[in-house]
Amino acid sequence: MLYIGVDLGTSAVKLLLMAADGKIEKIVSKEYPLYFPHPGWSEQKPEDWWDAVVEGLKELTADCEKSQVAGISFGGQMHGLVILDEKDEVIRPAILWNDGRTTEETDYLNRVIGKEKLSKYTANIAFTGFTAPKVLWVKEKEPENFARIKKIMLPKDYIAYKLSGTFCTDVSDASGMLLFDVEHKRWSEEMMEICGVTKEQLAGIYESADVVGTLKPDVAALLGLPETVKIIAGAGDNAAAAVGTGTVGDGMCNISLGTSGTIFISSDKFGVDQNNALHAFAHADGHFHLMGCMLSAASCNKWWMDDIIGTSDYGKEQAFITKLGENNVYFLPYLMGERSPLNDPYARGTFIGLTMDSTRADMTQAVLEGVAFAIRDSFEVARSLGIRIERSKICGGGAKSPLWRKIIANVLNIKIDCIESEEGPGYGGAILAAVGCGEYASVEEAAEKLVKIIDTIEPDPELAAKYEEKYRKFAKVYPAVKELFPQL
Repeated sequence: MLYIGVDLGTSAVKLLLMAADGKIEKIVSKEYPLYFPHPGWSEQKPEDWWDAVVEGLKELTADCEKSQVAGISFGGQMHGLVILDEKDEVIRPAILWNDGRTTEETDYLNRVIGKEKLSKYTANIAFTGFTAPKVLWVKEKEPENFARIKKIMLPKDYIAYKLSGTFCTDVSDASGMLLFDVEHKRWSEEMMEICGVTKEQLAGIYESADVVGTLKPDVAALLGLPETVKIIAGAGDNAAAAVGTGTVGDGMCNISLGTSGTIFISSDKFGVDQNNALHAFAHADGHFHLMGCMLSAASCNKWWMDDIIGTSDYGKEQAFITKLGENNVYFLPYLMGERSPLNDPYARGTFIGLTMDSTRADMTQAVLEGVAFAIRDSFEVARSLGIRIERSKICGGGAKSPLWRKIIANVLNIKIDCIESEEGPGYGGAILAAVGCGEYASVEEAAEKLVKIIDTIEPDPELAAKYEEKYRKFAKVYPAVKELFPQL
């Protein structure tokens, strides 16, 4: 049988056709517009998503045996607010995850309602990107639209609704709304009251691999697919990507070294750190995960290489780095402020430890190490909760550097695994579809059989010990200069 993963991203939807053995048969991508109606605002039209998905599905399945398509599932951009009226029509453009208009609402939730109560109700504190502050913004700034709301949805769930007619969401995506009681996997009565919404306006909750329905007859006819095709709930993009990298089961981890950085740690048990430094969300494997989001990861190296020293030959530049664990130059990678675990928008990038004999290679090395040390900060939070992490997958553009992989393996003192496929949320969505259709008994079984490790970097005990000492020094830099940043 064939399974379809739909990765509903911010710039495009990527659709992936996967065979039962995990082989990727075809990939199709369709772009759609992104709108910035005011500075700091970010919106899209859900109708554009739907049009792109329809065209993408037609193209994806044009040459396959359509009767073999068994299921469709999703990985989708998180936190976006989609609102429908009683006629199921979109009331206003979706407010996206990277929209910054809700500073006042976020401050109200964190300061007036209070972080302690938010954490008790949802396991998380408020961020401007989360959905609940967006609901409050519509309530305050667009009361006429707020009064028309019949359904509140997340982006991928709008597509699932259009395909199946089922008003649904999954536990991983719902976790990022700040309306969801993550520990008990139910809507938070307290947060519904705070935001002025009812349970009827919120979707039915499913596990990520649950079947929510089948293709509506008119949609099946439109797509040229059987009405028997199952629609599976899917997951938020990070949880879906975790499935696609095999980051499921207790103590599994994935590091994404993209423009920003994500540290994703799966756990059988629910846990929240006392400072809410990491997001505590439900996972697509039926359990839970902690997630740290760095605002600048591979972008730090890009900034240093492209904009500062003016070279595009990253490999040549890294070739001069030969003495790992002995660098006395340190770099704070906070070029855009920092989210996890500091939650400090005023934090800035900093070099410290420069002397007359410091070299260009020392500074390049410091940038790579600084990102690795900042990843370690999130690891330390997870370890404080008793989570044992012995190895991690790694993906993203920065992970293509053998040197950077080696640094990270030794800074964290864990094994680092490189995987064969990097299709992330789309591949994860297809795996969830396969599980939902009964091809595999569980998400963990599917990930174990389908995700292939092609290389492993082992930490060197001597080098890991050196980096342990270096990390302890790095950890003292930010507290020492923290009070200066807001004054700059």
